[in-house]
Amino acid sequence: MPARPIRDRPLHGDPFPPSRLHPALYVAEFIGTALLVLFGVSVVILMFGKDGPGSRLIPAEGLRLFLTGGLFGSIGALIAVSPIGRISGAHINPAVTLAFWLEGKLAWRDAALYILAQFAGSVVGALPLLAWGPIGQSVAFGATQPGADVPAWVAMLGEMSVTFLLLLAILTTAAHPRTRRFTPLVLPFVLSILVWLEAPISGASANPARSFGPALVAYVPLDPLIYVVGPSLGAALYAGLVRIEAVRLPRVAAARLFHFQTEA
Repeated sequence: MPARPIRDRPLHGDPFPPSRLHPALYVAEFIGTALLVLFGVSVVILMFGKDGPGSRLIPAEGLRLFLTGGLFGSIGALIAVSPIGRISGAHINPAVTLAFWLEGKLAWRDAALYILAQFAGSVVGALPLLAWGPIGQSVAFGATQPGADVPAWVAMLGEMSVTFLLLLAILTTAAHPRTRRFTPLVLPFVLSILVWLEAPISGASANPARSFGPALVAYVPLDPLIYVVGPSLGAALYAGLVRIEAVRLPRVAAARLFHFQTEA
C-alpha cells in the first residue's frame, strides 16, 4: 500500500518540508496589518482628534471609546473574512501569532516572518495617516500612550490583561467547531468593552504592530515594556491556561481566526 502523501499545512503546524517558507501568507499579513492600521487608527483620529467630528458629535468620551473599539474590531473582522484573511488566517497582530506558535499551530520560521510582515505593514499603513494633518497631529496620529501619571508597570499589566482577554475570547470561539466561523463577530463586541474599560490606562492596544507604526510616523517614543512585553505576556498567559486540563478550554485546530466548519 503506497504511503499517504504528506500535505503542506502551515496553519496547522505541519509545513512540508519543515524548512519550507510561505511567502503568500506573509504578504497577506503585511497587507492585512497595513489596512488595519490605516483604517482602524483613522477611526481613532476622527473620534479623538482636536476639532474632529467625533468630539463634536459624541461629547461623552466613554461612548467614543466604546464605539472606537467596536469600529476597530469591525475592521479587523472584515479583514478576517476577506480573501486576505483566508490566506494567512488574519492574525494581523504579533501577539496572536505568538499565541498560535505557542499552541504549535505555526512553525517558528513562519511565525517570525509573520511578525516581521506585521510590523512592516504597520509602518506602511501608518504613513497615510500623516494626511490627517493637524487633527491627526493633535493625537500623535493615533499612537497608543499610557494615561497621565500611569506607571509603566501598571500600563504593562493593562496591555497584558487586554491581550489575554482578547485572545481568550477569539481563540476559544475559533477553537469550537460550532462557533469558529462566527469568530470575527466577537472582535467588535470584545474590543468595545476592552477599549472602554482599559484605554485610559495604556491605550488598549493589545497589538504591538498597531502601536509601532503610528508611533514611528508621529516620532513618539514607544515603550517596549508596555507595548511589546505586555501583549507577549498576555499571549503566553493564554497559551499556559489552555494547557491546564482542569480548565477544560477548547484548543485551536488551525492558526486562523476564521474558517468554514468543513475545514479541519
